[in-house]
Amino acid sequence: MTPPRRVAVVAFDGISPFHLSVPCLVFGEDRSELGVPALPLVVCASERGPLRSSAGFDLLAGQGLHALAGADLIVVPSWRDPAERPPEPLLRALRRAHARGARIVGLCLGAFVLAEAGLLDGRPATTHWAWCEAFAARFPQVRLDPGVLYVDDGDVVTSAGTAAGLDCCLHLLRQWVGAERANRVARRLVVAPHRQGGQAQFIEAPLPASRAAGRLSALLGWIEAHLADPHSVDTLAGRVAMSRRSFTRHFRQATGTTVWQWLLERRLAHARRLLEASDLGIEAIAAAAGFGSAVGLRKQFGATLGTSPTAYRAEFRRIDTGRTARK
Repeated sequence: MTPPRRVAVVAFDGISPFHLSVPCLVFGEDRSELGVPALPLVVCASERGPLRSSAGFDLLAGQGLHALAGADLIVVPSWRDPAERPPEPLLRALRRAHARGARIVGLCLGAFVLAEAGLLDGRPATTHWAWCEAFAARFPQVRLDPGVLYVDDGDVVTSAGTAAGLDCCLHLLRQWVGAERANRVARRLVVAPHRQGGQAQFIEAPLPASRAAGRLSALLGWIEAHLADPHSVDTLAGRVAMSRRSFTRHFRQATGTTVWQWLLERRLAHARRLLEASDLGIEAIAAAAGFGSAVGLRKQFGATLGTSPTAYRAEFRRIDTGRTARK
């Protein structure tokens, strides 16, 4: 994929300095020594004059919204209040940019801005988990996925909260410069390059405070301690004295996903920890995580994370310990 010719980042009164810095750090800094030169980047705003940051200091955007007309990548790095409709001039400018072919990115609460502009209608998206319920109620036409770190739907991209903006921007950079050079940038930023995998990296959902969740909480802890064992919905339902139908319903309410998806995520998480921190062979890790064989582990790594167990281990050993990865 060709890198954008110009990047525009939208600032606003009340912006978080961290959120504003993420696209500027990933896209705007010259790292030619790493093979990644800076992209032409401008910070613009719909408001005039100094902008008050959420940290209490002022900043001055270089240009107004007219800068969006010349950008083919536009990043809305967050929004100050999910309940506040963004200014109409900003929404119109985003619609015009999208209509002419610009790629629009909403990081964290920036997804609310893209949704208000109508750019996410009928499309998958994500946002900060703490505001997912409010987002879903306000924009039922958007196919919200609250579990992923980011969603790349081509010409519109959204991310989950805070640090997930880094994951999203590194994902975009990886598309333009390749994995090796993007990973160099990740190392320079002292972040792991392997919270990657497009739409496939899931965060843990907190269990709701209910009686059913309490019963399932103990079960989930037991499953985590017995990932290598074979499991079925019927046997798991029996452990909490529920019918199969009641169990699957309560399980989704408590975790936000299905039994098999949750189990796959926990097994993958356990396998990743073993790859990062142990010297076990791939076959032993596959057995310990409940995949049965190295073939099964490789298949799930490829389908879910977009890499292989060996490549994953090699990357983390280079970054975190400098040790030679065991094949």
